[in-house]
Amino acid sequence: MDNPLVQVKGISKVIKKQTLVDEISFQISNGSILALCGGNGAGKSTVLRLIAGILQPTTGEVSVSGLYWSKSRKPFSMQIGYMPDDFQFNHGLSAEETLTFWAALRKIPKRKERVEEVLTLVGLQDKRNSLVNTFSKGMRQRVLFAQALLAKPPLLIMDEPTNGLDPFWMNEFVKLLQGIREEGHTVIFSTHQLEIADKVADQIVFLSQGRNVGSGTTEEFRTKHGSLYEAFNHSLGLQ
Repeated sequence: MDNPLVQVKGISKVIKKQTLVDEISFQISNGSILALCGGNGAGKSTVLRLIAGILQPTTGEVSVSGLYWSKSRKPFSMQIGYMPDDFQFNHGLSAEETLTFWAALRKIPKRKERVEEVLTLVGLQDKRNSLVNTFSKGMRQRVLFAQALLAKPPLLIMDEPTNGLDPFWMNEFVKLLQGIREEGHTVIFSTHQLEIADKVADQIVFLSQGRNVGSGTTEEFRTKHGSLYEAFNHSLGLQ
């Protein structure tokens, strides 16, 4: 792969003698989407936090756009938009106020216009003045997605972004990611929903118990196994 945007080289994370992630490696080129797939406890969230610089690896290293967190912390962080799997929102802020606050932290120019753009992208323009803590799980996910998009980062990292979304917004999420890819952005997201990964991901990494048990392009897995579901079962040794 020529000039990958993200390089993950042998990262491991050990906490209190427990290995959460064990020697994970992969790379992804600019303008591609990679899905980390696995069940609960597979290590997906930990891998994403290691890539984002929220956690530091026990061994190995991560580079984004040729930058390393340990050497260039601020420039590294500016390459990334991060969507956590959940977040405790301020009880007194509306959706618009919440996104305006994050836009100010990222020093985004023309922040009022950009906040309006991302609210519209995630279908919350009519809820801009509503308090976020009154939103459903799916609506809160859309606010988190919007904040990750604010700075138009080269790399978008999302942890279980489709949790809580209804079928309509599942499809809209796929369309949004396809549009982001067409604009040249790179996306890494985690999911246990293989049908979402199958629709939108260019590359797949299957995780189990913190280890990479299978990786390749989505097309390679379809060709060899017929479907991602069959490929995942094969990677776990279930067939």
